[in-house]
Amino acid sequence: MDREYLLCAVRAALLAGADIMGVYNDPASDFGIERKADHSPLTVADKKAHERIMSYLRTTPYPVLSEEGRHAAYEERRAWETLWVVDPLDGTKEFIKKNGEFTVNIALVRSGVPVMGVIYVPVKRELYVAEESLGAYKIEDIDAIADDETLDALLARARKLPLGQRADDAFVVVASRSHLSPETSLFIEDKRKTYRRVEVISSGSSLKICLVAEGAADAYPRFAPTMEWDTAAGHAIVRAAGKDIYSAETGKALTYNKEDLLNPWFLVE
Repeated sequence: MDREYLLCAVRAALLAGADIMGVYNDPASDFGIERKADHSPLTVADKKAHERIMSYLRTTPYPVLSEEGRHAAYEERRAWETLWVVDPLDGTKEFIKKNGEFTVNIALVRSGVPVMGVIYVPVKRELYVAEESLGAYKIEDIDAIADDETLDALLARARKLPLGQRADDAFVVVASRSHLSPETSLFIEDKRKTYRRVEVISSGSSLKICLVAEGAADAYPRFAPTMEWDTAAGHAIVRAAGKDIYSAETGKALTYNKEDLLNPWFLVE
């Protein structure tokens, strides 16, 4: 297990979260909103978080595939056996709406498989940390760690995922707040035929994957476009929690650093 790299990713995520909150809470900030080629929004917080994370990940031996960085051609990327996959600010639309449902996502991928993941929720001050041999954990009330803090000390204040059985017997589906597709609605209706009671939770960003990892939700269907950096960190966390992300078409687990960085439609359970 690359303990030093996991701690590096944690530090990067927490500091990126602080940079994001500096913009989020600045009454004078207009977020500097731009539109990318795909018409998705980009803010000054995305850029600051990217630079902060890169300042840490550049010290490791592995290349970085970040939503806000240079996207190397597949001819170069295909030789990357191990790489970081990063979304510096996942849920930019939720950030702009100021509803708090955005995250910092950092994953380490080996041979197409996400083996390490860190997701930080700056507004809630919640941190999800996972490594495939170590398990998945949730740490609450955190916005920084000491320079000399060890991984063992960090995890000593964590709760292992999943968190345990819920009190009720409802089948809980978590769905996107900004991208609820007709196919997702059909999935929910189909579950109503099987389960006595089905509840639907709406949430933004990779928080949806975290809810399944911790056991607060049973399934997250995503029948709409996403990119690899949207899911890699969450995928590492659900894998370490004993669950997975499957292609809705093939039933096989999602893989990363593909020639086409677009994910297929998927189901987290």
